[in-house]
Amino acid sequence: MPLIQTDPPLAEPVTLADLKAHLRIDLSDEDALLADLIRVARAHLEAVTGVALMSQGFRLLLDDWPCGDVIQLMRTPVQTIDAILVYDGDGVAQDLPLTGMLLDGTARPARLVLKTRPSPARPINGIEIEFTAGYATASDVPPELVRAILMHAAHLYEFRGAVSPEMQPAAVPEGYRRLIAPCVRRAL
Repeated sequence: MPLIQTDPPLAEPVTLADLKAHLRIDLSDEDALLADLIRVARAHLEAVTGVALMSQGFRLLLDDWPCGDVIQLMRTPVQTIDAILVYDGDGVAQDLPLTGMLLDGTARPARLVLKTRPSPARPINGIEIEFTAGYATASDVPPELVRAILMHAAHLYEFRGAVSPEMQPAAVPEGYRRLIAPCVRRAL
């Protein structure tokens, strides 16, 4: 069940000014690097926790409906379900009506229950669920997650020459895991 980001966030939960203040940097000659580090730290946190920090679009691909009634959307918080497509035998997408669905957008991961679930005729990725997830504004992001991004970006900045860019993030700073622990996905 692949999850594809269809619309990236339009803003970051941490501003360049926030990171520069955290690092006590006054000059602007490394602004591009710092902005990249904010993006890397946010993407890492989202991957580890399943929390979409800023509003962004996703498409969940399913081969078939899950055995139970509940469909896990793999991200939280989910703001809206934008479309549900089921492919017929000719490969044509049929829009499923969004009426009668039950969404628990704040669960981790978010959960969806549908009234009708027609079987897809396409054996691979026969179902697509498009949704918008994330906090509406940066001020809605939990402060411990903002702090974790600042710490992680600062750590990446401090060790920027020690590890090649393609190997990032090579490490997380001390205390990072404790900050994000309430949001980390756990599996049995």
